[in-house]
Amino acid sequence: MTDLVLSTAIGNYGHTVPLKDGSIGSPMFSMTHTEVSPVPMIFRRMVRTLEFDVAEMALSTYLCARAHGKQFTALPVFLTRDFYHGMMSYNINSGIEGPKDLEGRRVGVRSYTFTPGVWTRGILQSQYDVDLSSVTWVLSGDEHVAEYEAPSNVVSSSSDDLGEMLLSGEIDAAIGAPTTDSPDIRPLFPEAAQLDVDWHNSTGLYPISHLLVVKDSLLKSHGDLASEVFNVFGKAKDDYIDRLHSGDTSAPGTEQLLKMGGIVGNENALAYDFEAARGTLETFVGFNVDQGVIPEAVDPADVFVSETI
Repeated sequence: MTDLVLSTAIGNYGHTVPLKDGSIGSPMFSMTHTEVSPVPMIFRRMVRTLEFDVAEMALSTYLCARAHGKQFTALPVFLTRDFYHGMMSYNINSGIEGPKDLEGRRVGVRSYTFTPGVWTRGILQSQYDVDLSSVTWVLSGDEHVAEYEAPSNVVSSSSDDLGEMLLSGEIDAAIGAPTTDSPDIRPLFPEAAQLDVDWHNSTGLYPISHLLVVKDSLLKSHGDLASEVFNVFGKAKDDYIDRLHSGDTSAPGTEQLLKMGGIVGNENALAYDFEAARGTLETFVGFNVDQGVIPEAVDPADVFVSETI
């Protein structure tokens, strides 16, 4: 039995359940899992207090945290991915009819460094020629990285409810507002699923949302730790894929995975492969620089543990 015990905080997905129930483990370490809900609170606690040894982390939060010297490093364990045309909604009373109409408007988002927000803004800019600097971005929350200073066209609301902000007209549109039965609120992209397919086919990008980070102090004191964590998470992922092939779709997160698999295939949805993801990572780094989330571009290889890429 190993003496190394890692405190971990990760979401409950089909590809993490074998780690949490102990069916897959390592001779090098054991893990004690802390359940945190909602999952974004893991990011906040890790960024602000380095509370965990191993933690799930949103990709843009990670890039922002690294730019501010936070002492953890990522592994190419890409826990979640998603597509983002469906994130946008608007109030019909705003007069918005298409993406370009967002210019000069107030658009709500939970935080400016919110990963789905960065991806969505990047799509708006690169695919629909939206001038992001002309939009006033209205936040319903604060940033996980407390030291981060947002651009001048970012303001905070006194409300923490994006849905209510959208219904009341405080904002004209939103990224990530909850669904509502109100006839006044409509999706900006009614054919979002097909647009996601078209965008993926034209760009080859498969947006990464969450990955895994390990505390730097442990990486320094245990030279083989990164490779072993990467391998153990990979075994759990492979076990999950095997169960999917056998017809077992009961694990948490499977419905979303199968939905995404209709675009790119289930194995690609769970590929822990840095080189395969390099183009996606480089594009996302560019989005973060353009939007002022990080001050300058970084080579994605420089923000992952070298032994795992």
